[in-house]
Amino acid sequence: MSRLSPEQIQYNLGNIPGWKLKDMDAIERVFDFSNFDEAMHFVNEVAGLARDMNHHPLITINYNKVSLTLRTWDVQGMTGKDFAFAQRLNKMLGNNKKKRLGH
Repeated sequence: MSRLSPEQIQYNLGNIPGWKLKDMDAIERVFDFSNFDEAMHFVNEVAGLARDMNHHPLITINYNKVSLTLRTWDVQGMTGKDFAFAQRLNKMLGNNKKKRLGH
């Protein structure tokens, strides 16, 4: 898979609500939960999606906040895999209305 151009990145970024460009070579989203247990449940769901897609985000957990950073490590930048992962995650979250998610 080839690395996306800055124009392709900006175009794709417009299709994944809640995600922001980070350091020009990754996208990131921070999720807020009401407690640590909810945050850990979410991380386990993300792990399942990562396994299914064979694409693994950088995950940072700070008590009730979870930050996901996506980039394709093989190309040291972003590819379509990153945006596909973000779209699938957004869809998964949209299908689970009982989650309290932040920005």
